[in-house]
Amino acid sequence: MLDTPFQRIGDVRLQSFSVTFEYPVVFTRDAFALGNRSLIDVLSRREPHKRHRCLICVDQGVLTSLPDLTSQIENYAAAHGSSMELIGRTVPVAGGELCKNDPNTISRLLELLSQRAIDRHSFTIAIGGGAVLDAVGYASAIFHRGVRHIRFPTTVLAQDDSGVGVKNAVNQFGLKNLVGTFAAPWAIISDSSFIDMLPPREKQAGMSEAVKVALIRDGRFFNWLEAHADDLARFSKSHLDHLIKASAELHMRQIRLGGDPFEMGSARPLDFGHWSAHKLEQLTRNEVNHGEAVAIGVALDTRYSVLSGRLAAGEDERVADLLERLGFVLWHDKLRQCDSRGRPLVLKGLADFQEHLGGELTVTLLAGIGRGVEVHEMDEKIVGQSIDWLEQRK
Repeated sequence: MLDTPFQRIGDVRLQSFSVTFEYPVVFTRDAFALGNRSLIDVLSRREPHKRHRCLICVDQGVLTSLPDLTSQIENYAAAHGSSMELIGRTVPVAGGELCKNDPNTISRLLELLSQRAIDRHSFTIAIGGGAVLDAVGYASAIFHRGVRHIRFPTTVLAQDDSGVGVKNAVNQFGLKNLVGTFAAPWAIISDSSFIDMLPPREKQAGMSEAVKVALIRDGRFFNWLEAHADDLARFSKSHLDHLIKASAELHMRQIRLGGDPFEMGSARPLDFGHWSAHKLEQLTRNEVNHGEAVAIGVALDTRYSVLSGRLAAGEDERVADLLERLGFVLWHDKLRQCDSRGRPLVLKGLADFQEHLGGELTVTLLAGIGRGVEVHEMDEKIVGQSIDWLEQRK
């Protein structure tokens, strides 16, 4: 017999099963060098003697920066022809938020998957920044109710955060990530050689997510970031490589051990600082990129944590100082943009945040460096004081 509330409603059968999700995250360099077996190994991890059909989509920005990439991929596939087969030419996909904002992106991708006869045992391989991974991942997740998908994140932001998770989405109706799915990828291959070709602004942008996850989960990593901020600001390869791996591992640990990998509840700790960041991206029409907006949002919520009595005085200065040493500007005039009633528009981010998850508002703040805490209300007056503090710092 089932427990209430089912006892009074007749004959009920309770269906219950669990599914284990598992996918490798490979850190390598020069993945398409002929002797590098990273891709072949992940393609063949369940069916080692099969020739796997692969459709490859590449961020247009990556193709522009690496014009030989298509021929490298084709040579790689030819050298490993017993294990992989390319299904047509490489497909360019517009990068950045453009592809997530364009309402035709997903329909074009779905049409392409159909034209190329991609089936549930074929692979879609996305090479690019987080937006391209999101779009191709979403199309892959809904085509045939899900085809095998491999990600090659090519930015710091994608390699240390978004690219190692189980989410994908596109924007709709002016709202960020409104339409999407939770879908574990087949594998993730983080190739450090892609980081070399990034412009400085893009290298810097991903560091804010490392600061974020250190603040909520690992004080020792935050201390390391402080100790090596100058090396990171100079984009030292060895230090940037360590930042990416450490941040990725912390994000993976949260997804694995946090108890809510598909966000069925209302808490979203990995989005510390994001309620205002997402709104700031929208208000600036992506003039401020995601990493830059997250840096501002993290500084804002750290100051709020101090003013609300949760975090020791001075820790907000410490966090802001680190972000500024890494090269972030912790202010944008859109933080002052108000509606007709004089209310800052950025505060709409709180309502968007709550609506996205449903249930009560849940925002992560700080109870210490490396220790996040969930709260269910935000005092708009204290938010305003935190914005004042950011403006004074500029």
